[in-house]
Amino acid sequence: ITRHLQMKKILPITGLLLFLVACKAPAKTTDNQTILTLSSVTGNFIDDYGIRYSISDKLWMQHPNIKYHIIRWNDKEKYLIARNDTNNPSEAGLYTRIDYMFFQHMEPFTWGFCLTVYNAKTEKEAATKAQADRQNPKIGCGGFPFSRIKRLE
Repeated sequence: ITRHLQMKKILPITGLLLFLVACKAPAKTTDNQTILTLSSVTGNFIDDYGIRYSISDKLWMQHPNIKYHIIRWNDKEKYLIARNDTNNPSEAGLYTRIDYMFFQHMEPFTWGFCLTVYNAKTEKEAATKAQADRQNPKIGCGGFPFSRIKRLE
């Protein structure tokens, strides 16, 4: 019984640690689990609503004309802070927090994101005002699902 209780405590922690592993290499497989990395969220993508994105380490572009200038990535907590472009159709010049998470068994969608805060007056407010609920990705984005993303070929 004691060993069973120890395993119940260790398994969730092991899963969380595997989920948080991050490096600059492409996705790799370890113990039958795919571990995706920060480099997995840069490139050209389309979401499950048909919206296209181009994402680099400095710019998140939602085509055709919405830009978020990335100030910093927090890979450990899986979010980024950006300044909205001054030419965006709404919330121009304000700050945004984009939370992201990786998915398993949802191919071709490998990750998703949430515009958790999109109208903060300061970078600090964007970082601390709210965060997404990754434990409930179907409603964890302010009551809505995370937008699922797949890479364009």
